[in-house]
Amino acid sequence: MSMGVRRGLTRAGGGWRPSHGLLVVPLAIIVGVTVVDINTPTTIHLGPFLVAAPAITASFAGPRLTGLVGALAVAAQILIGQLHGGLTTANHQAQIAALVVISVLVTLLRYVRERRERRLSKVQSVAVAAQQVLMRPLPERLGPLRIASSYLAADAEAQIGGDLYAVVPAAGATRLVIGDVRGKGLAAIEEAAVLIGAFHGSAYRNLSLPALMAHLGNSVYWNTVHGNGDDPESAESFVTALILDVRHDAPSLSMINCGHPPPLLITPDGVRALEVREPALPLGLTAPSESDYEVEDAGFGPGELLLLYTDGVIEARGPDGSFYPLADRLASWAETDPTSLVTRLHDDLLRHAGGNLDDDVAIIALTRAP
Repeated sequence: MSMGVRRGLTRAGGGWRPSHGLLVVPLAIIVGVTVVDINTPTTIHLGPFLVAAPAITASFAGPRLTGLVGALAVAAQILIGQLHGGLTTANHQAQIAALVVISVLVTLLRYVRERRERRLSKVQSVAVAAQQVLMRPLPERLGPLRIASSYLAADAEAQIGGDLYAVVPAAGATRLVIGDVRGKGLAAIEEAAVLIGAFHGSAYRNLSLPALMAHLGNSVYWNTVHGNGDDPESAESFVTALILDVRHDAPSLSMINCGHPPPLLITPDGVRALEVREPALPLGLTAPSESDYEVEDAGFGPGELLLLYTDGVIEARGPDGSFYPLADRLASWAETDPTSLVTRLHDDLLRHAGGNLDDDVAIIALTRAP
């Protein structure tokens, strides 16, 4: 199961239609002001309060309805002037002219705002589509593995960031990558796209893990050197990454870690970090070769749950400045289902951070199906 991008974003644009209950408010203002003004002495002028009707309408309706309510307000002002001395008096003409000008301005501003909201909605739709292309939803089942994932972008409007994950089938195994690009913005997204593209593009070649990591490292390094030389952020970027093969015919996995947080193995006996003896350099700093990487093995059997994550999880701070206690949470929950674990971790992490993350977060949980 893939939980996709973070938190429900409010969709901008014309999707929100005013209810009849909301429309009653400006109409009631027009009727109320008109009735009261007609029944008060001519020395008292309540007509200027009619401007509240189109102004309130603009807060929940589009330009057409705002303009219609503004026209009704002007009509009410004309009626008041007609009954209070005629439309030829300077005072009533000034009130009518002012109400017309303000209603037109409010309608125009609402029109401009609606256009901007629609443009933002389209940009967000493109961002969602780009996220789906860049971060393909992981399959819920691949070989003997059950998989769940979640992606939380620190920038909710962008919806995508520099964290990444992907999975492909390999010979007798399932191959996964998870990574974290230093920095944010378009440069980080570009680096993530390069690495994921290289990972998917090499799947058919059945490379060994050292050869695959060298291929990924050279792809990122080439892009760092040649891809965007005018961007100082790109020139200084690097990627922490972890790749691993989960074997289908044995209760074990093989991995290479390039400066990434270690996976956590959840077993009936507790939670254990799968540290490697020789972490390699993050990708993008040099042009690597296969000899720069050493494969390390670890056990991963039935009934165990493996969690891969980026440092946005363990570096998420609470209101008191405390880091998120990932290992302690996992030990106390004792979850055995990937989907349940990802959902619980997703919600608890946002709760710990008060709903605002300072860094992107990617999470993958997997277990062997019975």
